[in-house]
Amino acid sequence: MTTSRRAVLAGAILLASCAVFAAPKLARKPVPAGTLPRYGMVVYSDLCIHMDSGEFGGQRITLQRFSEVDTVLYEYTAGGLSWPVVASDVTIDPRGKQLYFTVQPPDEDERTISGKLADGGKTLVLDGGYCGDAAVPMRLSLVTDFGRKASACRACPAPKQKKELEEEAPAPMIEAGKTTTAGL
Repeated sequence: MTTSRRAVLAGAILLASCAVFAAPKLARKPVPAGTLPRYGMVVYSDLCIHMDSGEFGGQRITLQRFSEVDTVLYEYTAGGLSWPVVASDVTIDPRGKQLYFTVQPPDEDERTISGKLADGGKTLVLDGGYCGDAAVPMRLSLVTDFGRKASACRACPAPKQKKELEEEAPAPMIEAGKTTTAGL
């Protein structure tokens, strides 16, 4: 009799656990378009390969969002791909549309990197200049296919020619014998 009770109890436990697993999960709030998710990981990158040298170019930002803290791993190229630099002072606005963080790469000064999401969250636009031109921001694309081959690097655009009209004004000439001084 005790064996049949145990079998019935085990069957009830098995049935209850199956019911728990089969129950539909609560629907999570969908992440609004163009914002960073509150939890999880996103990667933005413009890494590419220089065809002439075969070396990587660009940078990659990996944002990991946990309930306690947000972390950023920053990678950049300086001839070759750097070791990831763990950022400090990671700040993300409550709406999830912009972020900034501080990094200190080896043998370099500490710097703050900031950016805003664009194109419905598919692009991270960093403040600063691309190819030495402060007017052209750096754009890092959201990585969705981690197995894809890196694309070829694009050459920097030709620097914009500033049209400076510097007319050489003739130097003021002082006529002999005619000088004026401020009265003291």
